Formats: sequence, C-alpha cells, structure tokens
Amino acid sequence: MLTNSSQLLLRNTSLFAQQSVLVINIEADHLAQELLSTTQSVTALALDYNHYQQLKPLENNQLSVHFGHQLPELNTFDNVIIYFPKAKPLAGYLYQLAAQYLDVGGSVFLVGENKGGIKSAPKTLPDYFSKATKLDNARHCLLYVSELMESAPELSTKDWCSQYLLPTPQGELTICNMVGVFSQKQLDAGTALLLENITEFQGRVLDFGCGAGVITAALLKAQPELKLECVDINAMALLSCELTLKANNFRAKVYPSDGLAQVEGELDGIVSNPPFHDGLMATTDIAERFVKDSANALTDKGVFQIVANRHLPYSDALQQHFGKVNTTAENNKYKVYQN
Repeated sequence: MLTNSSQLLLRNTSLFAQQSVLVINIEADHLAQELLSTTQSVTALALDYNHYQQLKPLENNQLSVHFGHQLPELNTFDNVIIYFPKAKPLAGYLYQLAAQYLDVGGSVFLVGENKGGIKSAPKTLPDYFSKATKLDNARHCLLYVSELMESAPELSTKDWCSQYLLPTPQGELTICNMVGVFSQKQLDAGTALLLENITEFQGRVLDFGCGAGVITAALLKAQPELKLECVDINAMALLSCELTLKANNFRAKVYPSDGLAQVEGELDGIVSNPPFHDGLMATTDIAERFVKDSANALTDKGVFQIVANRHLPYSDALQQHFGKVNTTAENNKYKVYQN
C-alpha cells in the first residue's frame, strides 16, 4: 500500500523517465521500487529505520537503499525527491542535503500532505533554488518542482545543530540537538523526574529511544564505568546523540534499532523515557511489546527503569512480564517505574 504522497508521485512517473533519482526521507512503502518502471535507477535515503527496513529487502542493481542523515558517498543525480518532513525545521536541512546531490540545472521535487505543511514549502526554499512550481495535487497532497540555480554551500552538520548547556541532577551537560529532534533546551519534566530518581546501574545498559542522548550523558556523568548503548529509530536523533557524547568526552555505542530487534545479547539494565505518546491508537500494544522485549533481554538481575505518562498502560505490562510493579517516584503527570 502506497501512502497518499507516494500515490501522487506514482501518477507522475513520466517526470523521471530514464533519469537517476534520489528519494530522501522515504515513507513506509515501496514507492522507490515502483519508480523503477520508468527510471534508470533509484537511490533511497531513509531517516526512519523502520522505513529503511521495509525497503532494504527489495534492493537490487537499480535500487540502492540507505539509512542515515546523508548518503555514505557524494553522488550526483538527475532529480531528487523530498518527502516534506513532519518536523518543519528539518525541511531546510533536507533542501541543502538535496542540493549536494544535484548539478546546477537539476530538479528537486517536493511532495507531502496538505495537513503536513507542504503548502509552506515554496516559501522556505533557499535562494539557490528557483521559485517552486506546483505540478499536481490529489489525495490531499501537493507536488512541487524547483531547479537548482547555483551550487549550494557545502553541508555542515554544525549549521543545523543547536548546542546548549543543560543542568541535570548529575551535573551540567553539553547537549547537541540536530533539527527535527524534539528539544526544549531544558530538561523535560519526565526526564527530570527520572534523573532525580535514577537507580545505580551496573554493566551493560541500554538507553532506549535515546534522542539527543540526555539520559546517557547524565548516567555517564555519574557512572563513567558503565557500558552504555544508545538506540533510536531516527537518524537525526542518533546523530544528535553522537554529537552530545563527543561534546562531553563520553563514549557509548550508538546504533539504530526498531524496538529492541537490533540489540544483541543480554543487558544488565534498560533505561528510557519511551518515545510512545498519547493520541496513538497503538500506544497500548507498543508499550506492552517494549516491556515484554525488555524482560526477555535483561539478565536475571537486570534493572528496568523508565518514566512515562502516569495514565499510560505500563503497570499492567510490568505486572504481566516482570511479575511486579514498583513505582519509585511520581508526580501529577509522570511515574517512574522499576522492575
């Protein structure tokens, strides 16, 4: 099943006939494969690891699939397609990224849903692109095209990263936050409650949904002997975490994982402010799966500690998979759970 944005692209495949195409910020479908019916070749860059996993098995001589904040090599394409991001500040980064892979005269196509902010795309294009032209609209989506008029500045992650000092119960940290990664430039209330009541971990500890690496950095500030591993599904979050670790002279293993699927071996600890929020129909199922997978991944004496909105269904899941529920701290919005 193609997303609405992908269906709009599919009815315009003649635009890419016999062209080499780069698709950036791919969605959870097989549009990149569908484009092979008319294109010369397609390269897909996923910023979401789950989207990458869905397309990677279809890779062939004409289809190349990558995960990350940029391609591993600087190649040039005839056209670049950008799926307009839900996090609008990320759009500017994607525009400059696309320009790195185009020669002057090459085209960038912008596609997205109206409710996702695609209407603002023409106003946000940098000066090195021509004024965007609307090509098509259907299924509550829009498709624009623009031409690269002159070479863009070389892309530097520093230009798209905010760095700030963050006081925590463990001490002051330097946090590096790439565009598109949630940040308040202050310790959010849930993480603050967790860090104020953090247990003493030992051995190999996983920071699940690491984001910019605040929890990991705080743990290493207090316990530098820990072997921290940081996983997230978002490429910009993983980059943020790596930059945060470097800025504080800390070391940890940072890698993508869809849930705990890519985490190998047993863990002595799991800590998290889980990235599962209200308003998602699957919140209950996701929370239960996370707790179940965590219980299976921990050693017999392994420690599981998370903070979550107090009305999310973690108590039931903990009771089912750990056999007990310990609430070690709480306020009017959050609870800190521990096995």
